[in-house]
Amino acid sequence: MMFDFDQIISRAGTASEKWDGRAAYFGRADVTPLWVADMDFAAPPEVTAALVARAQHPIYGYTVASDAVYDSLINWLNQQYGWRVEREWIVLTPGVVPSIYAAVQAMTKPDQGVIVQPPVYAPFFSAVTANGRPLLQNPLRLDNNRYYIDFEQLEQCAQQGAKLLLLCSPHNPVGRVWQRDELATLLDLARRYQLTILSDEIHADLVYPEYRHTPLATLARDGDAIITAVAPSKTFNIPGLGLSALIIPDAKVREAMVAAFASLHVHSTNPFSLTAFASAYAHGGAWRDALMLYLRDTRDAVMCYLAENIPAIRAVAPEGTYLLWLDCRELRMSDAQLQAFFVQQCRIGMNPGHIFGQGGSGFMRLNLASPRAVVMEALARVADKLDKHC
Repeated sequence: MMFDFDQIISRAGTASEKWDGRAAYFGRADVTPLWVADMDFAAPPEVTAALVARAQHPIYGYTVASDAVYDSLINWLNQQYGWRVEREWIVLTPGVVPSIYAAVQAMTKPDQGVIVQPPVYAPFFSAVTANGRPLLQNPLRLDNNRYYIDFEQLEQCAQQGAKLLLLCSPHNPVGRVWQRDELATLLDLARRYQLTILSDEIHADLVYPEYRHTPLATLARDGDAIITAVAPSKTFNIPGLGLSALIIPDAKVREAMVAAFASLHVHSTNPFSLTAFASAYAHGGAWRDALMLYLRDTRDAVMCYLAENIPAIRAVAPEGTYLLWLDCRELRMSDAQLQAFFVQQCRIGMNPGHIFGQGGSGFMRLNLASPRAVVMEALARVADKLDKHC
């Protein structure tokens, strides 16, 4: 089946945060929005068909997860990663971010630290600080335009009373796909210091063909406390439907997480989120495979264009995710000046790097998941403005 990722689909007037929220976020509504991490591509046709069929039944009452929901995820993880997950390990949740907050509450006490690895997705920080836990930072090392975990400094964090590590795998925003030896080292350290790890693997299915994602839990031993967060939202472009899953083999950890959600009386399902979840995992594989080839070609085209036309902006080549981490430090602008340059002069809306914490200043995050012509036209405006600026 052929999928047209070059098709430009208007999202104006759909209450899209990415598009209809431009004026509120950037101060003007005419920027090309390459910020919020959703895609400007139609979801897999099987998902749309399943949603339409469900909508045709005119009663939308309280809904429970059917066998199809659990089976779709179990089969997907087995097919993609050879990971054999038991149904009882799966806890459905309203989203990965709420799951991170719940993990901080459930797995730590107020005096126990939580480790994050900046630059990283901003809710990792707020999940810790909003819950009143000590925030311990283990900044990633940038070496030869590739990021690495600083294990020596990580051990120092673990020695400061840390109880929980929030791992982003693949990493948002720097695009690293952690390798098996890196993950094994991480697990060894976690065992020595009895750390629980929440592994946010929401981008796991969005890995470029030359790389391979390894679920952290597939390297675990009995007794390892690992919470894996997955979702079809990023993979199949259905984040607005708000359903994710935690995979927790350890019964005590699982019970603690279930109790954290129960204390808030949070419901994680509705008839449409469940329908989309099951359909995406069961039938969306061909669409995802085609998507990653398209995104790979867009990534490569952007990397080449920057090298040839905007050498002052250096991209960190993503191994996974549809996000591109742009090193703009050679422009010698402050973070405020960078944002003003891209928004006011280039009419491009991106996420400023400083919101991702330590190591993010001087960077910008660009979302590649739009029709390629849209992305390339936006970059041409940057090249034009920089030529005139110089």
